[in-house]
Amino acid sequence: MGIRFNSRDKKPKVWNIAILSIIAVILVAILARDPDHIPLLTLNIIIVIHLILTLVFLIIAFFHQLQYNPYSYNSIYYAGFTLFLLTVLITHIVAMIRMLRFPNVYDLSSVLSALVSSARNYMLLSAPFVLVFSVALFISNISLLKHEGKRFHNFLGMILAVLMVAGEVFLFFADYYVSGSYLEIMIHSILINLFASFYLYFESMVIGSIIINAIVAKYEPEKEMDYILILGCSLRRDGTPTPLLAGRIDRALGFYRKQIEETGKVPYLIPSGGQGNDERHSESEAMAEYLLAKGVPEEHILKEDQSRNTYENMQFSKEIIDARQKDAKVAFSTTNYHVFRSGIYARRAKMKALGMGASTKWYFWPNAAVREFVGVLKYHKVKQALILIGMIVIYTGLTILAYH
Repeated sequence: MGIRFNSRDKKPKVWNIAILSIIAVILVAILARDPDHIPLLTLNIIIVIHLILTLVFLIIAFFHQLQYNPYSYNSIYYAGFTLFLLTVLITHIVAMIRMLRFPNVYDLSSVLSALVSSARNYMLLSAPFVLVFSVALFISNISLLKHEGKRFHNFLGMILAVLMVAGEVFLFFADYYVSGSYLEIMIHSILINLFASFYLYFESMVIGSIIINAIVAKYEPEKEMDYILILGCSLRRDGTPTPLLAGRIDRALGFYRKQIEETGKVPYLIPSGGQGNDERHSESEAMAEYLLAKGVPEEHILKEDQSRNTYENMQFSKEIIDARQKDAKVAFSTTNYHVFRSGIYARRAKMKALGMGASTKWYFWPNAAVREFVGVLKYHKVKQALILIGMIVIYTGLTILAYH
């Protein structure tokens, strides 16, 4: 990827999207009040232009966010909603082409129906992905439970897989056939559209998590680092690194050697990890011994042996770095599915560190997306509430407008 992380000082803003959306909704509402004097094609063109501009602003915000801070839940929002808006745009472009070909068939309700049905259409279009992802998620959870044990968070993937498929099935049967009075049908449509909009929101967050996890895991930092952190994990019974931990060490070691070869600059390696209750010595000590056995000089290794989790890995390593050098360039090595979450912890410890991912078993990947999705739910409650309230207002208003 040609984008360079941490190369932008200003955080991207998306107020332009909010302002653009408000203007578009007001404009559509005004034009819809006098459909006899406003060509429907004009109305649809306005909607298409709005969607294109919104998509452009979202894509720009996404890339600027990667340059400013890739390890942010904002990246998930931008990626997820870009895909949703793309499906809405395609829907309206198709409708516009049909209007040009069959101008007598379409009326105002057709235009509004395309808007109102955007969430439902997204669910139907994404149904194959949902099915494939849910099956993969369920199967990967079985493998994860076998290897990692029956802890609650290891069941989250199964729960989400069932809920995603159940949501698609519910929409299909709930919207298949409706009868009743005009008011009852309108209320039913409002409820279905709200359900679909809520579903698409959470699905967009899952897809956005997959996208950003893949991007940050494949990113290769510039060969200009002063320090390389190696994030620890559990050891074998004999006190040596597990294959998972060895992968992290080898990834850091490969970068260390390549940087020296290409630039001549020697970075310090910081194996970070304390001693667990069932471990013979600290994870840091085990990693240091591994590095020494691979030919790394002892003076290039700075051990951090007090941390108990990823956040403390970052916090205590930062203390070591700050005591030696200010404004140091830092990278960290961890397993590929763990890069995004580790980057978030680095930022919370006020350290601008860039991650590099070591390859691992396939069954960790779907569950990594689930963890980031849960992280969105946990840490961005106000932002989510505002988005969901906005969806309720927009879809309810458009549905009522379509039925009048």
